[in-house]
Amino acid sequence: METWERPYTPGAGRWLVIGWEAFALALLAWSSIETFELGWHGVRLLTCAMAVIWVLGAYRILQMGAYVGADGLRIHGLLRSRTIPWDDIAHVHLHEAAHKLGPYKIPSGLTVLIERRDGSTVNTELWAQGVDFHARPKLFRAVYHELRTRHLAAQNS
Repeated sequence: METWERPYTPGAGRWLVIGWEAFALALLAWSSIETFELGWHGVRLLTCAMAVIWVLGAYRILQMGAYVGADGLRIHGLLRSRTIPWDDIAHVHLHEAAHKLGPYKIPSGLTVLIERRDGSTVNTELWAQGVDFHARPKLFRAVYHELRTRHLAAQNS
């Protein structure tokens, strides 16, 4: 069984996101109860459903990130996870992400991008302005260098 290690500690901002999601789900539940005039059983069912959604979402938020192992890189996203063997990775590099809004391009900061040997790219959950690295830019660079070092070591072995 392979051991996966996240080469950084998650930022405190994740707890803010989890709290915000709890508030949003509580507001959704309250508005649904008021709008549909749910009875006692409906309220209990909706409350339980929202609690389960929140617990699963909070768990996934806490697990999100890039993990390294001897055989490859594992990326946990909010909805899915994927494992990429080191041999399938051509390059690990920084990418200046931008969003298009009509004819305008809005820069959104640096991300770590994985380029596969088949030419496709894989986004990681590593974003310099994200909840893990916004207040810790040196850590973002250190994680990027760790991924590159692990990739190069795997190529040379």
